[in-house]
Amino acid sequence: MKITIVAGARPNFIKIAPIINAIQQKQREGVDISFRLVHTGQHYDKNLSDTFFEELNIPEPHANLEVKSGTQSIQTAAIMIAFEQELLHNPCDLVLVVGDVNSTMACAIVAKKANVNVAHVEAGIRSGDMTMPEEINRIVTDSITDYFFTTSTTASDNLLHNGANPQNIHFVGNVMIDTLYQNLNRIIPPGFWSELALEKDNYVVLTLHRPANVDEENSLRTLLEGIDKLTEQKKIIFPVHPRTKAILGSNPLTLKNIFFVEPQGYLNFMFLIKNSFAVITDSGGISEETTVLGIPCFTMRNTTERPETQTIGTNTLVGTSFHNLEKIFMEFLSNGSKSAGIPALWDGNASNRIIDILLKK
Repeated sequence: MKITIVAGARPNFIKIAPIINAIQQKQREGVDISFRLVHTGQHYDKNLSDTFFEELNIPEPHANLEVKSGTQSIQTAAIMIAFEQELLHNPCDLVLVVGDVNSTMACAIVAKKANVNVAHVEAGIRSGDMTMPEEINRIVTDSITDYFFTTSTTASDNLLHNGANPQNIHFVGNVMIDTLYQNLNRIIPPGFWSELALEKDNYVVLTLHRPANVDEENSLRTLLEGIDKLTEQKKIIFPVHPRTKAILGSNPLTLKNIFFVEPQGYLNFMFLIKNSFAVITDSGGISEETTVLGIPCFTMRNTTERPETQTIGTNTLVGTSFHNLEKIFMEFLSNGSKSAGIPALWDGNASNRIIDILLKK
């Protein structure tokens, strides 16, 4: 079996690493399976791309389409044009896409138009928010996918509701958690750990990148000024996404507790998360990692495509209003963490299940 694996953005790299490990293990066992790794170049900043390949021991891509940035349509079109040529010159039995970025949808469309089967890892998740580009990517990808690999029974149910063939839906667990478990003994403190006098539980991690939170400069500044005052006893470490940094511009912010740092590699960032007091974010993936690590997470969104992180895990949706965040965070400071657990099959073996299933197809 020849599999073309597509990755384009930071979350993709974290998801493909254990899948490649599982394939390589099968190869060592003498199984006839091979992969071609295609990096679309959707994320091309070293801190959002190359670092993850190095730290997670992902082999160098066989091809880099180097599409870089652009509007949603420009980037999607560029990926499709480049990937069509890639598939034409390097035929395969299956294209495997992960997550919900533009690369996921674009390469799935190209594969199906070339009559190549598509496997979607992290299929079926839905936020219900059609203002999110990722939601559109999920829906389109799943509408043409052949093999669905889901992280939860809720995601499987979403696919059944939309008419997917039950025989092609496989609840396998969460590949992001595979990567987390495979690297927990390798995580290391970032360079600024000592400089900022960080210790376990004496800081909060903040990440923001979604348009609803960062697109308008004045609103973003107001939000950061509010978060800065949430807790006087804890530092707030803010790895600034390039998009967010550009929106803030060069006008200085007067902040007492928030410390701006560069985007972090996986091993540094997971160290920060694991040792933090809490996390404030608008990332869905981080809410999965905090759930497994038992770290309280406050997600600044109105909906989540990962409801199990809230119903079972440590995540709490707080909306996009700072006043909601403040109210819920203050309750947390007063009452402590809610009881939480780890969702089913988030056990570090999702990737092995995926490859075992594909080899039977």
